Amino acid sequence: MRGVFVTGTGTEVGKTVVAAVIANGLAAAGEKVAAFKPVVTGLDEEGEPDHELLRRAARSTQGDDEIAPYRFGPPASPHLAAEEAGEPIDPARLVELARAAATGADVLVCEGVGGLLVPLTPGYLVRDLARTLELPLVVAASPGLGTINHTLMTLEAARAVGLAIACVVFTPSPDDPGPVEESNRATVASLGGIAVERLPLVDLANLGSWPPAPAAALAALDLD
Repeated sequence: MRGVFVTGTGTEVGKTVVAAVIANGLAAAGEKVAAFKPVVTGLDEEGEPDHELLRRAARSTQGDDEIAPYRFGPPASPHLAAEEAGEPIDPARLVELARAAATGADVLVCEGVGGLLVPLTPGYLVRDLARTLELPLVVAASPGLGTINHTLMTLEAARAVGLAIACVVFTPSPDDPGPVEESNRATVASLGGIAVERLPLVDLANLGSWPPAPAAALAALDLD
């Protein structure tokens, strides 16, 4: 399978934006891109749902069920949202649908839910899905205070089970990073032994204004 698995250091750290920018960059380069997000929660809230943004960014014609087979209204952990909806999540179905999406495309951009240790079911973590799909990880993280600990722990959790990591992406990265942001990037790169890319604030409504996708993430796909 050719693609990337975008995860994050937690919620609200820009996973969907990073995944969408990568998908859009690949599509703009002529690749047929499939998007996949195993579970979407928070549909009760305002704004464009994650799976719709991913489809638009990838220039895909995939249906909702092909991109996000499980979708729930409350903003909650997947296992809780599924329990409250009475719709158990089937890990085997997630793997089957992700592979089916990849089969019909040149490249798969998969976005996880929350961080790596978020449970999709009480006994099946996002990390377990990433291991099965065997895609290189792109880790979305905040550039500000607190990110060193969160990011290094995410890298450690990934490497503990043999997951390959393409890069970390700090987003939204300020146009003029201050001492904290600069130090955070250098520290994570050094202690984590990883490339740390920057992604500025993205105007989600205007695909044409989006910056190029993080270089290290695309390099991990062996596009040449």
